[in-house]
Amino acid sequence: MEKISEKITSCLEEAFEKAGYDKALAKVTVSNRPDLCEYQCNGAMAGAKKYKKAPFMIADDVVEQLKYQPMFEKAESVKPGFINLTLSPSFVSEYVAQMAEDEKLGAQMEAEPKKIMIDYGGPNVAKPLHVGHLRSAIIGESIKRIQRFVGNDVTGDIHLGDWGYQMGLIITELKKRQPDLVYFDENYKGEYPTEAPFTIGELEEIYPTASAYAKEHEEYREEALHATYLLQNGYPGYRAIWKHIMAVSVADLKKNYAKLHVEFDLWKGEADAQAYIPGMVERLKEEGYAHLDDGALVVDVKEETDTKEIPPCMILKSDGAALYDTTDLATLVEREEKYDPDEVIYVVDKRQELHFVQVFRCAKKTGIVKPEVDLKFLGFGTMNGKDGKPFKTREGGVMRLENLIREIEEEMYKKIQENRTVSEEEAKKIAETVGLAAIKYGDLSNQASKDYVFDVDRFTSFEGNTGPYILYTIVRIKSILAKYKETNGDLTDLKLLDPISKIEKDLMLEVGKFNEMIQNVSQENAPHKICAYIYDLANTFNRFYHETKILSEEEEARKKSYLALLDVTRRVLECCIDLLGFEAPERM
Repeated sequence: MEKISEKITSCLEEAFEKAGYDKALAKVTVSNRPDLCEYQCNGAMAGAKKYKKAPFMIADDVVEQLKYQPMFEKAESVKPGFINLTLSPSFVSEYVAQMAEDEKLGAQMEAEPKKIMIDYGGPNVAKPLHVGHLRSAIIGESIKRIQRFVGNDVTGDIHLGDWGYQMGLIITELKKRQPDLVYFDENYKGEYPTEAPFTIGELEEIYPTASAYAKEHEEYREEALHATYLLQNGYPGYRAIWKHIMAVSVADLKKNYAKLHVEFDLWKGEADAQAYIPGMVERLKEEGYAHLDDGALVVDVKEETDTKEIPPCMILKSDGAALYDTTDLATLVEREEKYDPDEVIYVVDKRQELHFVQVFRCAKKTGIVKPEVDLKFLGFGTMNGKDGKPFKTREGGVMRLENLIREIEEEMYKKIQENRTVSEEEAKKIAETVGLAAIKYGDLSNQASKDYVFDVDRFTSFEGNTGPYILYTIVRIKSILAKYKETNGDLTDLKLLDPISKIEKDLMLEVGKFNEMIQNVSQENAPHKICAYIYDLANTFNRFYHETKILSEEEEARKKSYLALLDVTRRVLECCIDLLGFEAPERM
């Protein structure tokens, strides 16, 4: 469906041309003075110099051409040269009725769908998810859903940290604790056990213990580095342990991400890129892109226009070891070969920006990706506590993600218990649903690149710009529709009539902005704009609810019109929260 602003602009372009002016002046925006009009055009101001005319004279000429346009209830010229526009009730109701008939609520699909890969999540295996992993998962999941909604072919890749020094540490500590395991017997030739010699709980204890010990004992550290080397060079026993680590960790990660309603299409990691490194390094050498610098192999990525120093992209360290740069470039080699994406979006901490500048430039300069492939860095800010510092536990440690989720759910359960009209079991389920909304909305309502304060009290409130407030609004609409259905048994013959009150028209106008909002959000990968939109929509609905007798309306056609408006409002809100990655309960 064409956006409301596009329809108005087309009409204004015709009016400007008929009045003898350039149609490029007919740009229309939502009014910044809703008390005066709904949309406005300031093109007459811009045209004054070109046509050597007072702006209000140009505005008068254009408004004259709009007199008989059925789209407008009122079009007026206001000095010094603004064109104020108020849409006709019939235009607004017809537009919203068309939206209601469309499965995607009138949202415009991509004219030329793209193949997009989104690299998000990025946890290290053998370590528990903590609050630092929250933003990448939540933002990446939302962007994936948004891009799919507008018709793009999207693949989400978790990109696990599964191949580095931490693996050597775990193997070394396991050998220290259980030296008799067959994995450490150089002469063992049989099949390795199918069951891991550790649980996820033990694994999560092994790594920090080994890491701390290695910092204090150089000999142990050297042993762990050698174990990493043996693993990466195919030592069978260590490969078998690595497979156990992966199986146990990934099973636990899937369980925890499922609680966040986050799903990945690919569970690939750094290990998957290793096979591509030798060939890539050889090509970079042969084609003259890479050169030695103090023994390390590097590719220069500095450009003449740089205002600050951009160091070379390091391909191999002086001892021949690969780095993050190497792995990320090899991953792009794999993605190009297997998936041929038009665009790759990285959802990572904004403090990694320099690393991705180097990798992107190197990938483009060396032809690892085609020139037309769009590599995007979407850096997010820090999630802080009320003290403005990175979010911690009360004891000052890094909070596990499952503990944060549990805390929020418990807080929501307490609030639901206060006004409980449901069973305890249902209250717990509702608390899970609303708790997830509190977490996700609390995060996504902030622009991704900015730091924000994670305030449990504010995020779990049923008032203000919060997830629970949005869900409460949806549940309120569902309740009204359910009551009507109980009495009348039918919601299929609802027909939208022209609005008869300002608040009814305001709600229709707010619903009608959905299409425009979706286009902006998908172009900018900006979930926070969905949050801003649904907060405005929820506020407008709640004003309509308080000012309008809906179910007690005596005229049946008018009542059904109200219900039709409620239903399309519900659909828009539910579509939006699905794009944000959460859902609404049936009641609260």
